[in-house]
Amino acid sequence: MATTVTLLLGAASSPGDGAARDGVQCSRMLPRRRQQRPRWVLCSLKYGCLGVGEPGEAGTRSAASPVYSSLTVSPGGEAAVAVVSSEQKVYDVVVKQAALLKRQLRPQQAAPPAVARELDAPRGGLGEAYARCGEICEEYAKTFYLGTLLMTEERRRAIWAIYVWCRRTDELVDGPNASHITPQALDRWERRLEDLFAGRPYDMLDAALSDTITKFPIDIQPFKDMIDGMRTDLKKARYKNFDELYMYCYYVAGTVGLMSVPVMGIAPESKATAESVYGAALALGLANQLTNILRDVGEDARRGRIYLPQDELAEAGLSDEDIFKGVVTDKWRKFMKRQIKRARMFFEEAERGVTELRKESRWPVWASLLLYRQILDEIEANDYNNFTKRAYVGKAKKVLALPVAYGKSLLLPSSLRNNQT
Repeated sequence: MATTVTLLLGAASSPGDGAARDGVQCSRMLPRRRQQRPRWVLCSLKYGCLGVGEPGEAGTRSAASPVYSSLTVSPGGEAAVAVVSSEQKVYDVVVKQAALLKRQLRPQQAAPPAVARELDAPRGGLGEAYARCGEICEEYAKTFYLGTLLMTEERRRAIWAIYVWCRRTDELVDGPNASHITPQALDRWERRLEDLFAGRPYDMLDAALSDTITKFPIDIQPFKDMIDGMRTDLKKARYKNFDELYMYCYYVAGTVGLMSVPVMGIAPESKATAESVYGAALALGLANQLTNILRDVGEDARRGRIYLPQDELAEAGLSDEDIFKGVVTDKWRKFMKRQIKRARMFFEEAERGVTELRKESRWPVWASLLLYRQILDEIEANDYNNFTKRAYVGKAKKVLALPVAYGKSLLLPSSLRNNQT
């Protein structure tokens, strides 16, 4: 009988590591021949992805290294079937985005002057369009908006434009008219996105984003992927395992990080690779979405949705019925502790990349990271009752977090500090 094992994309955990203590069994699959090939680390995908390393380089991953979420292994140890994981699919997108950014940053000799693309903008100039995006950002994301004021005007306006497009997309399936949204409506929204990238914006807010993509190396793929996330919400209310949930979290939140890095910019003094910075931005989006899911368990259940891995619920002795009953038990507390631990791992991964951004871009990102991570603390403070209590960070804690975030934004990039030690 074949045995299925799953791959954690990260450095191997020794038997004494926290992951192993929590029941995640790890082993190594070494190549038969003595070649300089990537190490494969086999373990449960309960705690997400952190990378596959070359021999002697834990925590890194090369673009040429295939990653599998599920390997069917015979009793003799031979791999029979390999299924490409959600992490690998997403990593392929990350590599593409990083390549676009590196091409823009690469010095060009005797390069011809840039020719501005003619923008078919609706009535009401671009200045007015960007101003309206800023107003929307300020209204719905006050703390983040405040942080963007430290950025240069061009970068600040571009981030507002991206934020507004993402908000409009999310409201298609989560807003007041969500019950009337059909797959065909999302298809029309995607065609409108393609027109926007082609310089044919439909309205003022589209025009701001259409102008933004002429100034920064922003690719359409993460935007299309976010729309795919909205399609998922229309047809899917359960997730069999974390691999499925990972893909959903990438679609609806990880994509935002990939959209934003070209605008935020990488610090000129940073020694980090573009891939690692994009990976950290992806991790922050995943961490935020996992936190949303853990905060909103009760609210989602009342809408008939459960965004928790079904196999992990079963392993914990829990079922959909337990979620709908909404009673906090010892089983639920134990289950939630593991879910919170995974979300915190993604926040830790994100932290390593925030300092690699341009200094003026770091404050809003740090503020978002610190405030969202505190939601996990509030879930714990509520004794894991996310059925009837909504965990939130109070105004006083938000105010206190802002100077902390600002202080962190002044730190040297992690890649420089590591080189100095």
